[in-house]
Amino acid sequence: MHIKFSQEAAQIMDMRFGCDTLIALATVDESGTPWVRNVNAYYENGSFYVITHLLSNKMQHIKANPVVAISGDWFTAHGRGENLGYILKAQNLDLIDKLRTVFGEWYDNGHINEADINTVILRIRLTNGVLFNDGT
Repeated sequence: MHIKFSQEAAQIMDMRFGCDTLIALATVDESGTPWVRNVNAYYENGSFYVITHLLSNKMQHIKANPVVAISGDWFTAHGRGENLGYILKAQNLDLIDKLRTVFGEWYDNGHINEADINTVILRIRLTNGVLFNDGT
């Protein structure tokens, strides 16, 4: 299942989250304990994209249970986390070019190591959500 927005909601999502955006990302570990952390994310066509490390807790949780929850700027949702693999993998090159630009303010400050094959792109495909705008 993939979330479908009305045209108005899609425009609001693009405007609000189609840039470097801080969102809260919640996962659940193997024991059922919830974890939440803030991540920089970029939204496009029903998915959020995050650059992260394969060995991070979030990616280990998502590998075991891909169901996640997110929250940010008057929006809450559920989705499925998906590891798109190494950021410089051939099928990620167009996306990583876009993410370099979107995350340009901090991308080259030493936080991202493109030479590390464990630097991956996490896609969060939204399945449902609640978007508030102008009191609606």
